Amino acid sequence: MTQTPLRPLLRRLAGIALLCCAGMAQAQFVWIAPNGTRQYSDQPPPPGTPASKILKAPGRPVAPMAALDETAAAAAVVKPKGSTLAEREADYRKRAQERGEAERKAETQAQGAAAKREYCDEMRKSKRAYDSGIRIKEVGKDGQQRVLTDSERGQRMAGLDKALADCR
Repeated sequence: MTQTPLRPLLRRLAGIALLCCAGMAQAQFVWIAPNGTRQYSDQPPPPGTPASKILKAPGRPVAPMAALDETAAAAAVVKPKGSTLAEREADYRKRAQERGEAERKAETQAQGAAAKREYCDEMRKSKRAYDSGIRIKEVGKDGQQRVLTDSERGQRMAGLDKALADCR
């Protein structure tokens, strides 16, 4: 019979121990963030947080309500511009439009660079053909083939050199 009264006592002690442990699991730090919101954490506030903004810390008494009201009022004064929903939405749309324009500009530049690389590759290919010394034929407007003369070949090589000067 001695075991029966002992069990309820153990249960009560275990319950009290759990309640004590649960109290220690609560946030130990409370501070006002730069944007004016109250932050709760078991980690200390970020470095550079003024001591006047730290409301609760281990080993430090809880700040009185008057101090809380003053810090909240000071944080409210420092609200960033664009605090209304409409202003924030307008700012977001503006940033999205600027980002879209920047992406289109970058895409256009990338396409231009790819076209220039392709053009330069074709010019180098033609230059190698003219430098190789093989006879080059071309088809005239009348559909007849003719071989380029040395002077025509020289003129075309000079033109290729000018075009390749932009490719370097």
